[in-house]
Parts: sequence; C-alpha cells; structure tokens
Amino acid sequence: MSTSSDTTPDLRTDLRTADKAPSPSGGTRLTLRAGTLGRPDAPVLTGITLDITPGEILTVVGPSGCGKSTLLRTLAGLLPPIAGEISQDGQSLTGPSAERALVFQEDALLPWRTLRANVELPLAVRGVRRAERRAQAEAWLARVGLTEQARQLPHRVSGGQRQRAQLARALAGAPHAVLMDEPFGALDAQTRAGMQDLLVEVLRGTGATVVFVTHDVDEALFLGDRVALLGSGRLLAVREVPRPRDRTAHDDPGRIALRREVLTSLGS
Repeated sequence: MSTSSDTTPDLRTDLRTADKAPSPSGGTRLTLRAGTLGRPDAPVLTGITLDITPGEILTVVGPSGCGKSTLLRTLAGLLPPIAGEISQDGQSLTGPSAERALVFQEDALLPWRTLRANVELPLAVRGVRRAERRAQAEAWLARVGLTEQARQLPHRVSGGQRQRAQLARALAGAPHAVLMDEPFGALDAQTRAGMQDLLVEVLRGTGATVVFVTHDVDEALFLGDRVALLGSGRLLAVREVPRPRDRTAHDDPGRIALRREVLTSLGS
C-alpha cells in the first residue's frame, strides 16, 4: 500500500528548488518507410511511412488492438519489421539500444532497490562510477520531486511517485529517444495531469525525441507537437497540434477540429 501522496503543489515546489539534472544528449530522427509491422504470421500494421523528427513529442492514438504498442516496440528495436525499412538518423535500426528508453504503464521498477538505486541502474550498466551515478540519480529525483522518497522502496510510495521515478530512470541514461506506452493510464485524473505537466517540464531543453502512446484524446493533444492516428491496420494521418500548449483552450477552432478528427479515428 502507498504511504506517500501525490500533490501537484508539492511537485511544483520540488521542481523550482531541484538541482539541474544531466540532460539527454539531443534528440534523434526515427524513420519508418513502407513498414509492415507485427509477427510474420500476424501482421498488424501495413504500409507505415512515418518520420519522427529530432526533439519532437509525437503522440500516437487509435482504437484498442490497432497496433500502437507494436509500433512502439518496432521503434525500440524489440520487434523487427516484417517488411520495409526502419532507421535512426539514417542508419538501419537492427535491435534495442540504450539510446532509446522505454517507459511502460507498469512502472517496472525493481522492487528490492530503492528509488535512488533504480534511477542509478542505467548509469551502473554504462560503467559510471558510484559517486557520480549517485549524484546524477539524486539530481534527477530532485527534478521530478522525489528527493524525500529517494531511499524508499517502490511499494512504499504512490503510483504517481513510482511513475516519476521511472521517468527519472529513463532520462538518467541520457537517451536520444524516450518511447512511452500509456505510462499514465493507471493514474487518477489529478495525478495524471500532474505527470503530464512534469513530462513537459523535465523534457524542456533536453532535446530528447518522444513517442507517446495513449488512449486519451485530451492527453494526446496536450502533450503532442504532432499526433499520429492509427486505425484499420494503417497510419491514417499525422497532424500538427495547435500551440501554445494550454489545457483551457477548449474554444480554439483548430483544436476543436483536430479533436473531432481524432475522436472519429478512434471509431475506425
């Protein structure tokens, strides 16, 4: 059971007072050309051509079972395309890499390691010295508002705090791309909104490319620089999202039209 609460005011205070954490070393371009994705005996998506530009947040929406997670795992290098080409910065993408971090709905933290030790893990794998990786982990935990929970085990903190720790762990490894599979789907509405704000805040200035899968239309339009619509086994469209990023812009004509198009795509 959780013993700590998630409150947006506390998070904002932590963000203002946090030390500057190390930033990823810039974004990357991920490109799919005429891709057929899935398993050879069960293709899910066909004819996928998609160019994800360095530093953008691309949100991906579509009905259940349309291939959103398949697309994400292909971009991660976990699932080779059945046909077509996939590349990173013009080089063929042939398998997983620390340059592309995955963040799941389930936090995937190691339960026997403290939050700080979990965040240190990708740094330890890279051979970073203990004192340096501890300092970097603490800086990232401060940046996501978890300084006071650094020595807690995952089961001793709330779901939102575990997701913050997972985000810190992903970014501590300095990836060029962060691939997120409905990471906030299990959170309550208030915590979810706080996590969305946090994601935008911690990514600001890092240059990391983000692909964010979600079922939530408003989440897709708030976070995304562009939104990709999947349905009927294909990529239906990729649309620019009107800016500035504003939760209260419900009467913006461009946003209204895009929201209607996304909702229509979910029925395909």
